[in-house]
Amino acid sequence: MQACSYKIDGSVAVLSMDEGENRLNLPFLQAMLQTLDEIEKDAAVNALVVTSSHEKIFSNGIDVNWVMERMGAKDKATLKEFYETLNVLLKRILTYPMPTIAAITGHAFAGGAIFACCFDFRFMRSDRGFFCFPEVDLGIPFWPGMVAIAQKAIPQYKLDELYYQGKRITAAECAEHHIVTKAAPVETLLEEAVGFAKSLGKQRANYNAMKERMTAPIVRIMDQEDPAVIQALLDMY
Repeated sequence: MQACSYKIDGSVAVLSMDEGENRLNLPFLQAMLQTLDEIEKDAAVNALVVTSSHEKIFSNGIDVNWVMERMGAKDKATLKEFYETLNVLLKRILTYPMPTIAAITGHAFAGGAIFACCFDFRFMRSDRGFFCFPEVDLGIPFWPGMVAIAQKAIPQYKLDELYYQGKRITAAECAEHHIVTKAAPVETLLEEAVGFAKSLGKQRANYNAMKERMTAPIVRIMDQEDPAVIQALLDMY
């Protein structure tokens, strides 16, 4: 099975993550980046919707088993490439030159929740799934860029609760606190997200220019601070 696939619906590209729990490992990240490049080349597309073919899980974050296997093999070169590529994917979504919408089909945990925060807008399945940052309990601090990404998407008063307590929140809570634009039943989730994307009808170049200005402070953190954190992490192995 391919890690991801996409189709074009009018002016909207709908990208489906098709790797089960969509855990983030190097092959998955590379497949996502390649697909995003292909979509961007289609000049008729002016919005991107990303969803999951797993009806209960959007993404469960970093593929810990995959990372542990590379750690056990002391394969620092592959781990370095993975961490750097993860940063590239997060930044790619954050700065993608058109409106981006995540259609969250269920759980968005850890790195999967950070990934969801990179999008301009989020829709979430209303009857199943949690949004959660469990890192505080796992002993895995966010990178500086991840903190900035979360601050973009989540009101600070709610982020304090999620970030420091690791609380799981539902789609209804996400909608109440404007983390997601709308919570919808799974049967209509993708339709709602695609319909919203089509309703935007924004011109790419202008939207991209506005996005570059909005995301510039986050990108600077990702470019300047995250590499040092990644290297410090690798030095621990």
